[in-house]
Amino acid sequence: MVSLSTADNALKEVYLGVLSNQLNTNINPLLARINQTTADVWGKEIRKVAPFGINGGIGAGTETGELPVSAENNYEQFVLSLKNLYGKLEISDKAIRASENSSGAFVNLLTNEMDGLLKASIFNFGRMLYGDGSGFLADITENDETSLMVDSTKNLIEGMVVDIVSGSGNPIKQNLRIKTIDKTTGTVTFFAAAFTASAYDSLGYKLCVQGSYNNEITGLGAIFKTTGSLYGLDKAAYNWLVPYTKDISKDGATSDITDIVIQTAIDNMEEDADSKVDFIVCSSGVKRNYQSYLASYRTNVNILELEGGYKAISYNGIPLVSDRFAPANTMYLLNTNEFNLHQLCDWKWLEGEDGRVIKQTPGKPTYQATLVKYADIICNKPKGQAKISGITES
Repeated sequence: MVSLSTADNALKEVYLGVLSNQLNTNINPLLARINQTTADVWGKEIRKVAPFGINGGIGAGTETGELPVSAENNYEQFVLSLKNLYGKLEISDKAIRASENSSGAFVNLLTNEMDGLLKASIFNFGRMLYGDGSGFLADITENDETSLMVDSTKNLIEGMVVDIVSGSGNPIKQNLRIKTIDKTTGTVTFFAAAFTASAYDSLGYKLCVQGSYNNEITGLGAIFKTTGSLYGLDKAAYNWLVPYTKDISKDGATSDITDIVIQTAIDNMEEDADSKVDFIVCSSGVKRNYQSYLASYRTNVNILELEGGYKAISYNGIPLVSDRFAPANTMYLLNTNEFNLHQLCDWKWLEGEDGRVIKQTPGKPTYQATLVKYADIICNKPKGQAKISGITES
């Protein structure tokens, strides 16, 4: 006979290691390339010394003249709060009791719930890598009582619980669960009436993951902003915080990607920032555009095998992959050696004072367990990264 104690032990001793490995390597190929470390974590913050420029104590002189004036390295400090990342599963008391006399049924119950948690976590954490930390998913363009229309469904999925917030993050309506998504029309329908008719579209309202406004990890969206601050430093005062960007659109129309455009960005990174590209990521439409370019010149396409089972096409030996969450019309050229995921610890179950991870949901006949990780991403050399935009989606 199985019990809650059995389930508790299974979550801690069997499922945690497998789940942690999946979340660290199988979310997407970009995360699999980012080093994870507990270094530079101080309490609830990441504090990291950031050198920039070079030592200035270099010069040439005469045989008996003055030596060069010493000028030590330049340093600033990156400061970033650890983000609180959660994954939650819930099992009903009825389901547990129905399977308590069959170990196989109980294992299937746990496995199904863990698979659901893994799927949700992979979707959300993969999405965050390309975000700016705001948690914004889409702009609302039209609405009625049970559905609304958005400008993009890329970051949405059925079952997700979202908030409607203003452009400044003020909650308008919270904890709405998505029932269906029509990707053709951009229509999102909820399980129940969500709101009375009002001009959400004219007020610049957005969808945001439940309770996540300004609480998500610092993704590429924040790194590639040309204004504002990053890691506590003003980009206007430190231009080495601003990556290389190139918009190849012409007169408002997108353009095809070419080797020359890609190589120009790579050369700029090497010459201006002493940074070498080791990973290229883009949307699937941009990848197809580049493949069409290669086919037009009858260029052989080499396939690379990456960690985590991913495959990539090769640009002069550099892996080029597509990611479902990469922005449309955009290609990132990255030096992933300059990225670190700083964490207080790896994925852990949230434990009670009694050491148990499975707890009854207050006021409900269900039990829940919560997976936690306290972490954020820092790019040590933002200037050593590049983005090409305005690319045609094929």
